[in-house]
Amino acid sequence: MGGMINLKINDIPISIEEGASILDAAKKINIQIPTLCHHDDLCVAGNCRVCVVEQAGMKTLPTACSTPVTEGMEILTNTPRVLGCRRTIIELLLSEHNVDCPHCYRNVNCELQGLAEEYSVDNPKLISLVTDESVEISSPSIRKDSSRCIRCQRCVRTCAELQHVTALCVANRGAEMKISTFMDRPMDQVVCTSCGQCINRCPTGALVEHNYIAEIWDHLGDPDKYLVVQTAPAVRVGLGEMLGFDPGTRVTGKMVTALRMIGFDAVFDTNFTADLTIMEEGTELLLRLKKALLDKKPVALPLLTSCSPGWIKYIEHEHHSLLDNLSTCKSPQQMFGPLAKTYYAEKAGIDPAGMIVVSIMPCTAKKFEANRPEMKVSGYKDVDYVLTTREFGRMIKQAGLDFKNLEDSKCDSILGKHTGAGVIFGATGGVAEAALRTVYEIITGREVPFKNLNITAVRGMEGVREASIKIEDCVDDWKFLEGVSLKVAIAHGLANARMLMKQVEKGESPYHFIEVMACPGGCLGGGGQPIPTNREIREKRAKAIYEEDESLELRKSHENPEVQKLYEEFLGKPGGRRSHELLHTSYTARS
Repeated sequence: MGGMINLKINDIPISIEEGASILDAAKKINIQIPTLCHHDDLCVAGNCRVCVVEQAGMKTLPTACSTPVTEGMEILTNTPRVLGCRRTIIELLLSEHNVDCPHCYRNVNCELQGLAEEYSVDNPKLISLVTDESVEISSPSIRKDSSRCIRCQRCVRTCAELQHVTALCVANRGAEMKISTFMDRPMDQVVCTSCGQCINRCPTGALVEHNYIAEIWDHLGDPDKYLVVQTAPAVRVGLGEMLGFDPGTRVTGKMVTALRMIGFDAVFDTNFTADLTIMEEGTELLLRLKKALLDKKPVALPLLTSCSPGWIKYIEHEHHSLLDNLSTCKSPQQMFGPLAKTYYAEKAGIDPAGMIVVSIMPCTAKKFEANRPEMKVSGYKDVDYVLTTREFGRMIKQAGLDFKNLEDSKCDSILGKHTGAGVIFGATGGVAEAALRTVYEIITGREVPFKNLNITAVRGMEGVREASIKIEDCVDDWKFLEGVSLKVAIAHGLANARMLMKQVEKGESPYHFIEVMACPGGCLGGGGQPIPTNREIREKRAKAIYEEDESLELRKSHENPEVQKLYEEFLGKPGGRRSHELLHTSYTARS
């Protein structure tokens, strides 16, 4: 470990660890230095040059993000020379940027726009060099507008470093340099997982989600349509950031009230089908273990989770040989759709032909998932529209709702009751923890041997985590598992998933069950969550999710009375014929 470095910033003495940057040192003493290409989740780039500062004894202006501190360094961050240079850089960026801000999806939440205002760049002196490029809309999840790109390369680094996908890359050089795809192909014809992490880190409106707000308002105004909405667990801990609350504030009750006031006919919670997923996926895991350990037959283990659509698309592209390891369970979103158009429609006396199922999700890949051709088992499209947390926040503003002062309310019944196990699906490790709570109790007849049901080994923000539970004193049907150490692994971010998949492909994986979430932090860090994002924000959202779990009376999926009733009245049993017909699917190898 290195020693401490002493320096001064604006004549303020500071000591900081060796290897830190000038930007790190400035943050430590709450001095703000503007950045555009820099992001806390990514490697240092120094592309945009907006963060220049003045260093005593140097003629040139170093970049704060990429210049390491040295002993005795003296830095000035706000001299006329520095401010003038930053203003010129911002003007240069604006000269190549489509400044039609009122028509931009990121208007008022654009980092370039914010800096232009901060540095009073309101009368451009440079000729506009913006080229007339069409917006790329081939993907159902992501819109790419090159006219708004400032070539900071945050998206490229996100795709390469966090996801190891490299769907986006830098093409050409000099004035012709641009952010492109392989062979400049449309987004739907490259290995893009639709995860949306590039959107979350883009400082402008060059990358945004495919927006379906106008279509939803049209349907809400149609008296012949019956609109059903479901909300994912991570939405309740992210939505507040768009509406004046601090990161990590839970707004569950206000969210439900807002949906009713906007005009949805029925409001449900995806946590319900998260509980249902545990029943189906837990049963699938136990049946695979039985086949492998008792019947001594070949079976694909470890079982890989199938809740994250970005992860599913990634494995379809990159790890074809492991498709049999994937759980056949649909994601909770896609389980909800066919149940709404069969079980609920029958109970409520609604014609499914006139029903519109809308999902509020923290995820852009859910838009792609809803459009998969196999997701029509009810005879109708399972989920008609997916809105991100950001889109829902905009709808609340458009509706003129005083969100902060809304009363709390609860979801409708039949598909709305949920347990704490369903809530924690929103955090990395949550699916594994929820599964262990149920599977262990089925096998032994006892609760998991962890204080207050909290399996802390699977929690946290480390890229790969693991846990092991020794199975002892099994009930009669599961005696063959006596003495087995049930091993699980958790990965979030596709770069971490790749490491585990290589291990599985080599036949060296010691695990029985692996949970993978495509996005850092899990769904709470999804590509459709409020911007900005960083580790601190994601940790606050995770804390809120676990607090909601602990606040609920029921915290194990198999104890959900509405799930039990669903099996009794409609599905039969977990893993049964009707369950497989409506709640399970298969996946396809992609080039």
